[in-house]
Amino acid sequence: MTCCPVCTSMMVTKTMLEDNRIQKKRSIFSSEMLNSALPRYQQVKEYILCRIDSGELQPGIKIESENRLVEITGVSRMTVNRALRELADEGKLTRIQGAGTFVASPKPQSALLEVQSIAQDIRRRGGIYSCDIRLLSEEKIKPSLALSMGLQPYSPVYHSVIVHMDNRVPIQLADRYVNPAIAPDYLAQDFSKISPNEYLLGLSPISEVEHVVEAVIPDGWIRELLQINEAEPCLVLYRKTWVNKDVATKSSFYSPGSRYRIGGRFTPSNRGSIRVI
Repeated sequence: MTCCPVCTSMMVTKTMLEDNRIQKKRSIFSSEMLNSALPRYQQVKEYILCRIDSGELQPGIKIESENRLVEITGVSRMTVNRALRELADEGKLTRIQGAGTFVASPKPQSALLEVQSIAQDIRRRGGIYSCDIRLLSEEKIKPSLALSMGLQPYSPVYHSVIVHMDNRVPIQLADRYVNPAIAPDYLAQDFSKISPNEYLLGLSPISEVEHVVEAVIPDGWIRELLQINEAEPCLVLYRKTWVNKDVATKSSFYSPGSRYRIGGRFTPSNRGSIRVI
C-alpha cells in the first residue's frame, strides 16, 4: 500500500526531527565529556546523572533505550549496558523487565520497629501510590501456620497478596494472613482505597508486634510480581501482630534491595540500653 504525499511528508519530517534531537544530545554529550579522562562507561553515567541533577529527567520518567543511548553517545551497547546497570545498582535508575529503564524515586525507608501504612508513607514523600491486588481469599489454614497463629488446623484464615507501587514501580509485595476473628470483614474491603494496615489499625489497637528482617533471593513468583531479575536480593520483613492475647496477622513483606530500605531511630531507656524483643 502506497502512502499519500501528506503522510510521507509527515513521516519524513518526524524522522528529521528525531535525527536532530539525537544530534543535539550527541553534541551535548561530546561537549560535556571532551578531553575527559574518565572511562567511557563512566562518561555515560555522568551524562545521565547530569540530566537527572538538572531536572531534565524527573523521577519516574523513562529514559532512552540502550540502542538510542548508543546512537547518542557513540559508544558500544556493552558500555551503555554497564553504565545503566551500575546506575541501577546505585539506586539512581530502576530497570523493569519488559518495560524499560526509569529514573528512580528517592528510596523509601520503612520504620523497623513501627507498624505504618506504606500508602501513607509514599504519599507523605510526594510519591504516587497505587497497588495491584493479586489475591484476596479465604483459605483453610495449614497446620504449621495454624500453630504459629494459634488457630485450629484447616480452620478458615484470610489471605491477601498485594503489590504496593510508587510511581507505578513495585517497591513491596505484602503476603498477609489475617485471623478472621480479629477482622471478620477483611475480605469485603477495597484495598485500592485503603491499605490493609490502615484498615487493621483502625479496628483494634495492636498490643504486641514481632519483627524479623532477612535478606533473601525470592522465589520466582515474587520476582515476577516485583519485576526484578533472579540475581536481585530482597529485604524481607516478617511481621506477627497480636490484639490482646490473640494473633491478629502473620505477614511477609518483600522489598527489592535496590528500591527500599528499612531503618529506625531509637530512644535509649535507663542507662543507655535499648530493649528489642
